[in-house]
Amino acid sequence: VQLQASGGGLVQAGGSLRLSCTASGSIFRFNAMGWRRQAPGKQRELVADITAGGSTNYAASVKGRFTISRDNAKNTVYLQMNNLKPDDTAVYYCNGEGKTIWGKDFGSWGQGTQVTVSS
Repeated sequence: VQLQASGGGLVQAGGSLRLSCTASGSIFRFNAMGWRRQAPGKQRELVADITAGGSTNYAASVKGRFTISRDNAKNTVYLQMNNLKPDDTAVYYCNGEGKTIWGKDFGSWGQGTQVTVSS
């Protein structure tokens, strides 16, 4: 199972970006999907998660500004990022876990997409 992330870029503080991540492969069911980010010199951290049923979880630093959503038919997860701040600058990674058509559990990461917020 492969995840392909897109939508990063350079934006001024206060601006918005929308990240997308689409999974491909022999997927029977996706369970949790989410986004993590890693800034230079820092550890990778949670941004947001969403379950198959649509329950969401956000890092305190992005709550109220970011919205995670998913399209199960397209095996795609989105991250709408509004009111971006310079501290949001990082490489954003999508990840997901589920089950293949052969009944095997999987966990996969996307390749990362750079988000840069200028002040």
